[in-house]
Amino acid sequence: MEIVETVLPGVKLIKPKLFGDQRGFFTELYHQQKFSDHGISVPFVQDNLSRSQQGVLRGLHYQIQCPQGKLVTVFAGEIFDVAVDVRRSSPHFGKWVGQLLSSENRHSLYIPPGFAHGFQVLSESADVFYKCTDLYHPEHERTLLWNDPDVGVDWSLKGEPVLSEKDLAGLPLSQIECFD
Repeated sequence: MEIVETVLPGVKLIKPKLFGDQRGFFTELYHQQKFSDHGISVPFVQDNLSRSQQGVLRGLHYQIQCPQGKLVTVFAGEIFDVAVDVRRSSPHFGKWVGQLLSSENRHSLYIPPGFAHGFQVLSESADVFYKCTDLYHPEHERTLLWNDPDVGVDWSLKGEPVLSEKDLAGLPLSQIECFD
């Protein structure tokens, strides 16, 4: 397993080793000691799975209280996964990083608390699995506007994205509640 720091400190790309033969393959998605050796020493307390169709864009979400770190993996399909730093005291405040995650490359992205998270489905559909470091609390959930020009995420869209009402109502970086 290779764990690589991205351009945003704390956001890490995990590249697992695949062991395959005529039967299929095996890989480790999470290994507590290996993660800890790379600065990811957090308890995971909730697992989520979502299925979305091509063109769906989910995000950019975070919880202002009970913030969640997320370990995102794609079981089927392909997504463009994005993390945005929403910590005002960070030198990277408002900056973003994106990674292609797919069932082909088997990569995962660890997004620590203090970051907004979202993804766009690139394949016909995608099953996205994510482990969370805190429980979901809808009353604390906030949404950063997915296309805020001050953040400037390059989604490389092919047509209009499919968005939820919540995501359509997201706020720009200048108006959201942020972490200190």
